[in-house]
Amino acid sequence: MNRYPLWKYAIIVIALLVGSIYTLPNFFGEAPAVQVSAAKSSVKVDLAVQERVQAALAAVSLAPDVVTLDNGSLKVRFDSTDKQLKAKDAIQQALVPDANDASYVVALNLLARSPAWLTSLNAAPMYLGLDLRGGVHFMLQVDMPAALTKKAESLAGDIRTGLREKNVRHSGISRNNQTIEIRFRDMETLEAAQRVIQDQFLDLQTTSAPDGADFKLTAVINPVAAKRVQEQAIKQNITTLHNRINELGVAEPVIQQQGTDRIVVQLPGVQDTAKAKDILGRTATLEIRMVDDSAEARSAEFGNGPVPFGTERFMDRNGQAVIVKKQVILTGENLTDAQPGFDTQNQEAAVHLTLDAKGARIFKDVTRESVGKRMAILLFEKGKGEVVTAPVIRSEIGGGRVQISGRMSTVEANDTALLLRAGSLAAPMEIIEERTIGPSLGAENIAKGFDSVTWGFVAVTAFMCIYYMLFGVFSSVALAVNLLLLVAVLSMLQATLTLPGMAAMALVLGMAIDANVLINERVREELRNGASAQSAIHAGYDRAWATILDSNVTTLIAGLALLAFGSGPVRGFAVVHCLGILTSMFSAVFFSRGLVNLWYGRKKKLQSVSIGTVWRA
Repeated sequence: MNRYPLWKYAIIVIALLVGSIYTLPNFFGEAPAVQVSAAKSSVKVDLAVQERVQAALAAVSLAPDVVTLDNGSLKVRFDSTDKQLKAKDAIQQALVPDANDASYVVALNLLARSPAWLTSLNAAPMYLGLDLRGGVHFMLQVDMPAALTKKAESLAGDIRTGLREKNVRHSGISRNNQTIEIRFRDMETLEAAQRVIQDQFLDLQTTSAPDGADFKLTAVINPVAAKRVQEQAIKQNITTLHNRINELGVAEPVIQQQGTDRIVVQLPGVQDTAKAKDILGRTATLEIRMVDDSAEARSAEFGNGPVPFGTERFMDRNGQAVIVKKQVILTGENLTDAQPGFDTQNQEAAVHLTLDAKGARIFKDVTRESVGKRMAILLFEKGKGEVVTAPVIRSEIGGGRVQISGRMSTVEANDTALLLRAGSLAAPMEIIEERTIGPSLGAENIAKGFDSVTWGFVAVTAFMCIYYMLFGVFSSVALAVNLLLLVAVLSMLQATLTLPGMAAMALVLGMAIDANVLINERVREELRNGASAQSAIHAGYDRAWATILDSNVTTLIAGLALLAFGSGPVRGFAVVHCLGILTSMFSAVFFSRGLVNLWYGRKKKLQSVSIGTVWRA
């Protein structure tokens, strides 16, 4: 009656084994480290880089605990943060002599001290939030003048189109930083242009003045519009950072504005801080412009003449110069999707772009009017522009689908697609501060959090053992297994444990033991009604199951609601809460019954069970 088949005990043993393996890494702690990753796809982190790093450390008399090279990054572990900071400076000087053209990303990190055999099984400790362990703190400076310059460049192109539509002739439109200058041959034409600008471009304020034999109309962004552009730039950059961090899979990030032009990013429990720093620091924006193929531009490409007025000189991936016009046809703002793939003709790595309705219409018109001409697709990263490809337009391209290809690797295509898909930055940003931060609530609160779980567990088990005797011991062992499985699942999912999560863990202990209380009381009730010991155990588990299932399902629904609609600490609580309910249903019912069956199931003439005092009416 009360016997488990062998396969059920096999499930219990496997669950305990897996739970123990994936819980173990949490007991080894973490050590400070320095991580080196490639900043460019053409640069590789290999054994030669490892030798350079070790030589740099030896020069400053630093001996690392462990040096590992895996997944394209070098991790150097130390036993103290002082050595970590000193090592970072030494490695930075050795690998990055020119900060403006860095080939490597050198960043602070925290590495698990887990043994190699655990790491080989992909067993890693669960992440701890900023309120428990800390993480990485970045402060980013937003280049506001660049945002205004970008807006002015866009307005200059729009003015050119607006004057053409109104048939107002001008002698040239140029942009000087955030100022747009338009020249006319007579005052009457200038006044006509001024009326067009005042009617169509409310964000601009204009002034006119003679300029030699001509007349010059100067347009600048008015203060109200400038403030709006700056506010939108901050908001768009924060949204973009959210998208990029979501692509990285960082749990519960903190991204908030500080002041008028700075953004604070806190990444709790991150592992690959070098990758996070690289992704956040990169300001990839896409621009599509026309190539200038005039004789003067050709001469400038080879360095035999000046760059023509209204154009700029960029390098392509082969190191050859390309002269492109300053007028931007499309930007990353017109991008709705970017996916890595392959060129259907030569099977080279490529990025497939999808434009919005406005971008698709503009792209179709431009390609129709520019057949036989070259169009450049530029990618701007960290303030530097590069021509990814500059193909000749063979025919009109409609449908809003564009392909970027041109000697890029698969990794580079994936990174480029990620950056573009996450959204373009309204203005470039620069990391001006980076540090690993300690627990925001302090070590004392961490100790109190663990103490609350520990003493809660001790109090519950003490009560159960006293009140329910041997059945209380079974319940306590099941409770310990529940805690083991919960920590294991959190570690396997690489979830971030926060202080509210620890509160949920303490709550789960009380909720998990509730199921055993129901079972034990049901067994007592059967004994009071005169059932035999074996029948009482069987009926107690069977008849308590429906009640346990109902109570856990209703509690799980509430937890899922918190997970779906909550944010920040609430989500941290809900994750542990929901997982704890699932693990408690396994440990409190399936595992505890396995223990009871193992102890009592083989006794055919069982007279009594140790379940405390059975009060009879």
